Amino acid sequence: MPNSLRLFTGLSIEYPVRRNLELVLEHLRPLAPIHWSPSDNFHITTCFLGAWEVDRVEELKQALSLVPKTGPIATRIGGFGWYPNPHHPRVLVTGVQAPEALHTLARTTNEACAKLGFQPEKRDYSPHLTIARIKGEQDVRALRTGIAQLPSADFGMSTATKFLLYKSEPGETASSYKVIGEFAL
Repeated sequence: MPNSLRLFTGLSIEYPVRRNLELVLEHLRPLAPIHWSPSDNFHITTCFLGAWEVDRVEELKQALSLVPKTGPIATRIGGFGWYPNPHHPRVLVTGVQAPEALHTLARTTNEACAKLGFQPEKRDYSPHLTIARIKGEQDVRALRTGIAQLPSADFGMSTATKFLLYKSEPGETASSYKVIGEFAL
């Protein structure tokens, strides 16, 4: 058994939004040989912890249970973007329009984890859903064209009433995410 787990916190995405996105991705996936995320993995990360000691998971859960409650958070999922930039993309994402409550949750979650020794993210929080990862130099011109030709890239609204602690486990083609903690908003 490993000494650490790869952990992050985030919001799950409701089924209708995941399904809308999945329908579009069925059209886009054949256009580029990149590493597509399974729709079951779609989430909005609020705090990426990375390696966390197994024997400190309960301590982490206790700290996360004390994060101030924001109330339900409604997000609109839509559009596509490239990280770190469109000229040298490494990740294909869909955008997240969210109220200030999501940014507050990300900040307070990072603060709670920092009290336990976690090094908080220095970049500004930018909510998104990771759709695919691009390894090396891949030709994504057909994918760009396919995205540009979509009649709509609005996938709908998703409302979260809790935030989740996820464990990431590597797999053959993609990591799988398992919820190991739930915290009311």
